[in-house]
Amino acid sequence: MSNVLVVENLTRSFQQGGVTIEVLRGVDLTVGAGEIVALLGPSGSGKSTMLQAVGLLEGGFGGSISIDGVRVEKLDSVGRTGVRRDKLGFVYQFHHLLPDFDAQENVVLPQLIKGVPTAEARARAAALLGDLGLSERLTHRPSQLSGGEQQRVAVARALANQPVLVLADEPTGNLDEATAARVLAEFLRLVRGRGSSALVATHNIALAQQMDRVVTLHEGRLA
Repeated sequence: MSNVLVVENLTRSFQQGGVTIEVLRGVDLTVGAGEIVALLGPSGSGKSTMLQAVGLLEGGFGGSISIDGVRVEKLDSVGRTGVRRDKLGFVYQFHHLLPDFDAQENVVLPQLIKGVPTAEARARAAALLGDLGLSERLTHRPSQLSGGEQQRVAVARALANQPVLVLADEPTGNLDEATAARVLAEFLRLVRGRGSSALVATHNIALAQQMDRVVTLHEGRLA
């Protein structure tokens, strides 16, 4: 099995009040093609910091990161944008949908940015949302959707550009237990069904155990 993600000796520290706080202390991680890995750890353990590094959302990291065979840590801003657009999908605890766009439009937009023709983008958005049980909600804006529905739209958006790797940061953390279980099950089904890999940060052991492998972030290192 080839590796979609290879992280080697990843480090990140912050200065606070003249004190150096080491958040990541030499993290090594691989995620294989089609593998879904849970990144487990309590709040404040550095899970979000690690996802920001892998997602090329923030600088200041040491070590190396390869995504789909491409060394990305030294890419310029144009190169990083291209990797995020073409190879990565993101799901956050809060859906971050565009409030003035309906569900289908929210899933269409990232495809248009990539250069997908409008008709193809709309068809793919409708198919993804249909797979998530939202065929009757395509023209509803986020404010007209429940929390679980909003997060399902966010999942569809993350998968719209057929990423090789989906990064999910507490993707069900803002939902009640029953809704969280349904959304996670649908997320896992869609990711697996499309052959993508995923790195999912969570503090919920029960949810983590539904994934292919669990790694734990503790004191800046993976166990």
